[in-house]
Amino acid sequence: MLVPVFTLKLNHKIIPRMVTVGKYDGIHPCLTAATQAGKVFIHNPHARSQRFISNRLQQSTQDSDITLLNINQAVSCLTAGVLNPNLDHHTLLVGTQTNLLAYDVHNNTDIFYREVPDGANAMVLGQLGDISSPLAIIGGSCALQGFDHEGNDRFWTVTGDNVRSLALCDFDDDGKNELLVGSEDFDIRVFKEDEIMAEMSETETITALCHMHGSRFGYALANGTVGVYDRTARYWRIKSKNHAMSIHAFDLNSDGVPELITGWSNGKIDARSDRTGEVIFKDNFPTSIAGIVQEDYRMDGQTQLICCSVDGEVRGYLPASLEMKGNLMDTNVEQELIRDLSQRKQNLLLELRNYEENSKVSLSREREGQVGVIPANTQLQTALSVNVGNSTRSPHVELSVSTSNDTIIRAVLIFAEGIFDGESYVVHPSSGNVSGQVQVPIIPPKDVPVDLHIKAFVGYRNSVQFHVFELTRQLPRFSMYALLTASDTPLEPQGYVTFTVSDRIQRVVMWMNQSFLLPGDVECSGAPLKACFTSLRDNGQLSLKICFSLSRQVDEYHSVHQKLTAEMADHSNLVRSLLVRAEDARLMGNMNMKKGYNELYDLNRDLVNGYKIRCNNHAELLQCLRGVNRAMQRAGSLRVGKPKTQVIAACRDAIKNNNVNALFKIIRAGTSSASS
Repeated sequence: MLVPVFTLKLNHKIIPRMVTVGKYDGIHPCLTAATQAGKVFIHNPHARSQRFISNRLQQSTQDSDITLLNINQAVSCLTAGVLNPNLDHHTLLVGTQTNLLAYDVHNNTDIFYREVPDGANAMVLGQLGDISSPLAIIGGSCALQGFDHEGNDRFWTVTGDNVRSLALCDFDDDGKNELLVGSEDFDIRVFKEDEIMAEMSETETITALCHMHGSRFGYALANGTVGVYDRTARYWRIKSKNHAMSIHAFDLNSDGVPELITGWSNGKIDARSDRTGEVIFKDNFPTSIAGIVQEDYRMDGQTQLICCSVDGEVRGYLPASLEMKGNLMDTNVEQELIRDLSQRKQNLLLELRNYEENSKVSLSREREGQVGVIPANTQLQTALSVNVGNSTRSPHVELSVSTSNDTIIRAVLIFAEGIFDGESYVVHPSSGNVSGQVQVPIIPPKDVPVDLHIKAFVGYRNSVQFHVFELTRQLPRFSMYALLTASDTPLEPQGYVTFTVSDRIQRVVMWMNQSFLLPGDVECSGAPLKACFTSLRDNGQLSLKICFSLSRQVDEYHSVHQKLTAEMADHSNLVRSLLVRAEDARLMGNMNMKKGYNELYDLNRDLVNGYKIRCNNHAELLQCLRGVNRAMQRAGSLRVGKPKTQVIAACRDAIKNNNVNALFKIIRAGTSSASS
């Protein structure tokens, strides 16, 4: 639990997400925040005599503890910390859409002033990878840039979209920080210096990131979602109708593991367990939260959690003492328990009232010859298909919801993230068009897999109350691509990319069946697989051509051949033992003889079927081996004389040693040691 230990009323409005704290003289912490009209205020209640006033730094007329730093541009990001490792005091860094200012507050001097043509939407300060000095890393329009304490550009790379949030985290537990980047294309990217090492797709713009501990980090989205990742695995997430303005990691129960503190647009502050997302503390401000930081602001040896609202109210919190924590927790547990029991009571009473009403309606309608309650075996069925559209309707993915009998669907509610203009989509057929089937058009804006949480109201035409069916269906990643039929003429692509996949053929085919909405499952065969799709968004065409490597097919056929041979050997031994047992039973007049011969017949039939499969596999293996041999002969035909025989011999040795890479090198260059 947290208890407030101090409150400040600053007479300055604070821009959301523009709050930091810095020790600009190396000793006294100063709360710093961006205000309107291109100014940054610095609250310093500790050393009032140390004031340096100039054109850039001015004394506030409203508060004697505040000085104002004139930026003369709209501030877009703000942070403070150790930029120069040779100095013991912090540097204030202020970013705008055109420049980055590094400012020495204590000495009232500019350290450097650099132009940033891509803008500065987010900023983080700290060590990155193997770079020796701390960097001020800013993210702008599809670019990341890092400056050292002299203003030198020590780091630069590009990312997929406009950057909205940054954080440093030891993502791979190697003792060095990686850069977490949240952008407007809904992706969280992890950079190991200038290389992307991981990428996680979300459902909205990533507005905030913060390091928790180890490889775990918190995130917030523009749609009100907050959660925690551990590397690429999401631990938990929750969604609110309010917006998360700031997130911060703070250990409020002294267990060595920080909790995720979130400040919301409605003024609420809550702390959630990093493991489960359970709320363990909450408080309220009268206005929206602007930022959350932590520091020993009272300089009494205890680090406070400092929360700021947009109207300038500041509260400092400390973990409660053991005695107070026990009282607070006992009181809160009792209140929560009473609240939960009261809610459960109301829900049960409402459910009981609905059952009684439904029973009355059913009895009255049965007397009138009408059916009330739906049959117990009623099922809700769903199907997804691609609709290419027509002159009156644009192309879309069509979700068909239907019942298994003569009941009707009164309404369908779909909850999904990132595909509707809002959190849900409702289809409510008019009374004259109700039936047992409802089609719902879906147009996902991006190629991401989405879980569709479906609720349908099912009953009869004259029903007053309806049964609610709930189920979940996943929308495939590439559902907005329609497979071209045999009658369509695909366009020849102007560009293409070729790459090698190390997975087995069956896994590639399985990926296609799971990622696209196909009329039927694609089957694996030895021939090259080609599929052409048209995009429902812009009518562009996508062609996939999968050619199977002969060497890999040979390996797979060899593996199947060995497995079948082993199974046939086992069956042969079993046939021998069954035959002996059956003959013994016949000679002894045992009535179980017929049962033994039936087992022998079934086993012999399986043996014959296995032999047929083995023959087919052997024929396909021979065909692949002929293809490999033809490739070897063609490689030899490119040489004359002794090199020709050497190439063929080397290819055979590579096949014998099962060295596919050496085989390719020999075919290209004539020897496995030469570079292509």
